[in-house]
Amino acid sequence: MHVPFCLKRAMSALNNMRRFIEIMKYGLSIPKKGALDFVSLGALVHRLDPGVIPFRKATECAIHVSGGEFNCAANLADCFRMQTGIVSAMVDYPIGDLVAERVRAMGVRPFYKMFKHNGVNGPNMATVYSDCGQGVRAPVVFYNRSNEAAAQLKPGDFDWETIFSGGVRWFHSGGIFAALSETTGQLIIEGMKAAKEAGAIVSFDLNYREKLWNIWGGHKRALSVIAGIAKYADVLVGMGTEEGLQKGLSTPSPEDDKKSKLDPSVFSAMIDSVVNKYPNVKIVATTLRDVHSTNHHSWGAVAWVDGKTYVSPTCELTILDRVGGGDGFASGFFYGLLTGDNPADALKLGWAHGALLTTFPGDTTMATVEQVREFAKGGSARIQR
Repeated sequence: MHVPFCLKRAMSALNNMRRFIEIMKYGLSIPKKGALDFVSLGALVHRLDPGVIPFRKATECAIHVSGGEFNCAANLADCFRMQTGIVSAMVDYPIGDLVAERVRAMGVRPFYKMFKHNGVNGPNMATVYSDCGQGVRAPVVFYNRSNEAAAQLKPGDFDWETIFSGGVRWFHSGGIFAALSETTGQLIIEGMKAAKEAGAIVSFDLNYREKLWNIWGGHKRALSVIAGIAKYADVLVGMGTEEGLQKGLSTPSPEDDKKSKLDPSVFSAMIDSVVNKYPNVKIVATTLRDVHSTNHHSWGAVAWVDGKTYVSPTCELTILDRVGGGDGFASGFFYGLLTGDNPADALKLGWAHGALLTTFPGDTTMATVEQVREFAKGGSARIQR
């Protein structure tokens, strides 16, 4: 059948418009395809967990493989069935073997700079010590990051062109990795620039760990480093009232301390200043958590997406292990954005996955995408037969 030229032009224009609308969703140009849906840059660690027993009385520990950046890649691969990668340091010794095995088990593709352990003092894979706490007793967290291999990573250590050669849709890093040394923040910026050249969306988690920053610069240095990184990010996560908000890019007024931790107005009040300072940022999201006791939290989330604010439902959580809940939120939220869900639904997916993650031991997910979507729609804890 002959189609008039003018109709062909109109159809072509409509198709181009449809592609433009899809590509520019959320104010971002998210690639539709790539060999890797998501790549994280960060440190891999192993966490020793004695459960509810304090370390001073512990006789045994579970070992969890973790890392704020890795957790997102692991969650997206294992629960959400996406193709993900982790760019990190790896040490050739038994602890490194343990960590690498867990990376493979979660379905994450590794890109390592290898270090050789000298048999005595490293370089090492970092150890995090964290009990679970119980009731009125809060969890206690401390580290052994002496001679950590990941802290020695620097610009030039990775061939980004090769890593991104098959196409990459999303690149992620975070404030924990930035806090490890003078060079890790520089490496994050190098990776972000390379990812942008490859067409990827770039996100940054404003995770703030005071103990890590105090080793080499403190809060003032942290603000400078994080601000230098944030100007390359399209998406910021982790600006909660307890950490990112108070310790990251800005400080709230004294009145904000009187508000409920579930009140999104503190978050909303910051957005204008953040966006004015970082006009490249199109999405900002965080969890909202009111801690009643170690095992009872009220849980919510809020996101600002291309000029509009979205607030999740709230729910009451009975916590088994709180570590990794924020990463669970971020990975569920990223999944929603990568799969084209509307912003409200993407936020609910993050909220739901973060909530579910606190019901599992360890730092990474044991949920399925079907469970996440069911809970996001209002599912309950009634037995599934």
